[in-house]
Amino acid sequence: MAPLSRLCLCLGLLLLPPPAAPAPLPAPSTDWAACRNLSRELSRQVTTLKEPYRETNLSEEDPKNWPPRIRCSDACDPPTLDTNNTRCLRRILHGLQHYRDLLGSDIFTSRRLPRLEATLDQLLSLVQQEHGRPSHHPLVPTSAWTQPLLQRLALQRLQSFTAVMSRVFTHSAGPR
Repeated sequence: MAPLSRLCLCLGLLLLPPPAAPAPLPAPSTDWAACRNLSRELSRQVTTLKEPYRETNLSEEDPKNWPPRIRCSDACDPPTLDTNNTRCLRRILHGLQHYRDLLGSDIFTSRRLPRLEATLDQLLSLVQQEHGRPSHHPLVPTSAWTQPLLQRLALQRLQSFTAVMSRVFTHSAGPR
């Protein structure tokens, strides 16, 4: 090939637009329908558990050792969920992780709940896809005699948490 034709070919290549960059992958988004179904299943499982010491009523002595609750300030109301659900999902993720840690703690060594743990793990992994892993907080060891009482309190709180969480996912998974 003559030098002039080679030069023309190179100049022609320089004038071509650069190849398009591959489209960025969309950020993973929450699968609201799957979260709705799993939160309903979790709620159903917690409701059907037989609680030890049903007649005992406990007062909470140290609220910072218990899982978070979904509060009004967490922006889980329908109008806010429709525009920005990040804050609410972070609260749900934090609560799910805390309950998962609680179910894996020594409080439940005498009473493992594998189906409940598996459903919680599935739901946790769906929410974590978009919002990452929350930090783990070590739980204080408990005495053997307090375990049934703490189990009851933990399951009551989990039941309340799943009821509100299920409403959030049901709203967000609804028809648009």
